[in-house]
Amino acid sequence: MNKSTIIKLIAALVVFSFGVYWGINTWKDKAGSKQQVKLERKPVPVNACRIERGAVALRRTFSGTLEARREFEIASKVSGRVERLTVDLSDLIPKNKVIAYLDDDEFKQAVTQAEAELAIANANAAEAKIAMSIAVRAMDRIQTLKNESITSDSQYDVAVSNKLAKEAALKVADAQVVRAKASLETAKIHLSYTEVKANWNEEDSEYFVARRFVDEGTMVSPNIPIVTIISLNPINCIVYVTEKDYGKLQKGQIVTLITDAFANRKFTGEIERISPIFNQASRQARIEIKIDNCDFALKPGIFVRAEIVLDRVEDAILVPVSALVKRGGTTGVFVVNSDGRTVSRCDVTPGIREGDKVQVTGNNLNGLVVTLGQQLLVDGSAVSLHTKKGPL
Repeated sequence: MNKSTIIKLIAALVVFSFGVYWGINTWKDKAGSKQQVKLERKPVPVNACRIERGAVALRRTFSGTLEARREFEIASKVSGRVERLTVDLSDLIPKNKVIAYLDDDEFKQAVTQAEAELAIANANAAEAKIAMSIAVRAMDRIQTLKNESITSDSQYDVAVSNKLAKEAALKVADAQVVRAKASLETAKIHLSYTEVKANWNEEDSEYFVARRFVDEGTMVSPNIPIVTIISLNPINCIVYVTEKDYGKLQKGQIVTLITDAFANRKFTGEIERISPIFNQASRQARIEIKIDNCDFALKPGIFVRAEIVLDRVEDAILVPVSALVKRGGTTGVFVVNSDGRTVSRCDVTPGIREGDKVQVTGNNLNGLVVTLGQQLLVDGSAVSLHTKKGPL
């Protein structure tokens, strides 16, 4: 072979080798593509449940403490020794009940003395009236004599002066009677203070003794408390809320309360007062809840949990919380198409969450929604539906 023939053979061999190499790679690429398509089309096993419609409520549970709606201390208005107490801790007290008797000997003596002073004042007043009557008759006689020019002007002036003096003496005597009567009334009032009574303005309220501060024989001074009494029906629950929930509260909202003291009971109340300010330290506002307590079961100081419905939607689209998928800054769900073999991704806006359900709004939300396995899905993916019992 000459040199040119050898070069041609080598060139042909290179071309042949390149063609074989290209053909093998092309076949591999096609085979791989078919395999990938086959893998992509393999159904993804998922769990699904039916999209529901119904009512959903936004509930918040707050920790609170019970407080008496009314609480005040009963104290003596005078000093004295406690002779007898008529009430004890937890006793029910009717209105105007005497809760304590103080030693009243000195006050009775003061009343007796005031009565005597009044008697003296009345006697002085009677004497002044008689003297006034005599002075009036004398004045009348002098006036008659003066009219007949029998008496002198000086005698007339003496009679007039005497009458005026008796009038003044009578006024003084009458004033002394008034003062004596006032002194007697004061003494009687002080005597009545030795019977320390429970009194309040409300007609139908019932009060209980919450604390007792003295025993029989104790010396008490004015305004020193003897007992503290409280009203238990209704009773207040105090909770504190943050700014997030404050705007959703309003007077009259129904509240359900539970407490460990009565684990099997639920109590109902309503919001009565909402504080217009927030505590600067805690950034919370005080809420007062009124609770009926007819059987007096609830007591001040008990810890309670208050559940309040802040919002409610009667006809909402509900899906399990587990169905929500966040991708690319948006939230959506995968809804099973009518063929039961593929899914469509639907953007949704979550709303009120209650338990394991959440309210959503969006388009084409009906049928079944994927609750497990949606991490492997895209819009249009093939799926095989499974439940706890097996494939659907």
